[in-house]
Amino acid sequence: MAEPERPALSLTERRKAATQQEIALTAARLFAERGAEGTTAEDIARTAGVSLRTFYRYFRTKEDAVAPLLADGSRQWIELLATTAPDTPLLPALVESARGALDPAPGRPAASLAWTRGLLRAMPDDPALRDVWHRTQHEAEAALRPVLAARTSLPADSLDVRLLAAATNAAMRVAVEAWAAGDTDPTGAADLAETAFRHLTGPLTEPN
Repeated sequence: MAEPERPALSLTERRKAATQQEIALTAARLFAERGAEGTTAEDIARTAGVSLRTFYRYFRTKEDAVAPLLADGSRQWIELLATTAPDTPLLPALVESARGALDPAPGRPAASLAWTRGLLRAMPDDPALRDVWHRTQHEAEAALRPVLAARTSLPADSLDVRLLAAATNAAMRVAVEAWAAGDTDPTGAADLAETAFRHLTGPLTEPN
């Protein structure tokens, strides 16, 4: 069954989304360059070209500012997985969607992946930043369940689907974190994701 079309965003909604994304990218870049401790909400707002009041209209804390960027990567992956041909086996579908989400492409330049790498490298030293990362990962895991349920013909709240969502999301997270900790080029993230998915064997990749 085809996915229902989403209603078009109004001009105001598009402007708000663009402003939020610009703040998120600015925060990620500054955190990558200076670390979270060396970056203030005022720094982010000034560099993004918005007032501090506007910043706090969108985000409660400076660390929250990167949540849209982190969530967007997971969202792209899950949407690509959802639109992969239904007859594609799960493992190839996971690999194909991960490559589509992680490899540099128009609208997702290598520079933004470099900021993501710097951002993930800054996380071990900042508990608040780690909390944002883990929150977005928890949300991604929940979003994966209905997609995986549709591909496996299992109930979304079943133990098998919950385990599968947890395992595949963890594989993607670990791959991205391992890429961020190293020095390979942006395509290395997709290579690591493929390796991680291939390590998921048995009933996790072929549910009954």
